[in-house]
Amino acid sequence: MDPDAVAKAFVEHYYSTFDANRAGLANLYQEGSMLTFEGQKIQGSQNIVAKLTSLPFQQCKHNITTVDCQHSGSGGMLVFVSGNLQLAGEQHALKFSQMFHLMPTPQGSFYVLNDIFRLNYA
Repeated sequence: MDPDAVAKAFVEHYYSTFDANRAGLANLYQEGSMLTFEGQKIQGSQNIVAKLTSLPFQQCKHNITTVDCQHSGSGGMLVFVSGNLQLAGEQHALKFSQMFHLMPTPQGSFYVLNDIFRLNYA
């Protein structure tokens, strides 16, 4: 398994799902998963999706600039993403960084154990 290919496939799936149907991200998280969104900690798949679907914008488009990954313990993987977030009706994109800690499932795929998101203010 090529970790760079796994990371790239995950990132493409995550952001295309986020941009089209945020509720569809629920199956990427589990009850032990943790999201830190702009400093706010949220635990559990349902709570994470509730946060993501309640964000104050309906339409957005993520444009990914970089994807870096590393192996972590127990077959997991760290994925660090940077890019631009374009909100519908806004002229300027917002720069963001996001880190995912992916862990393997018994079925051979991955779920998000940890997710940290920050907007980058210049």
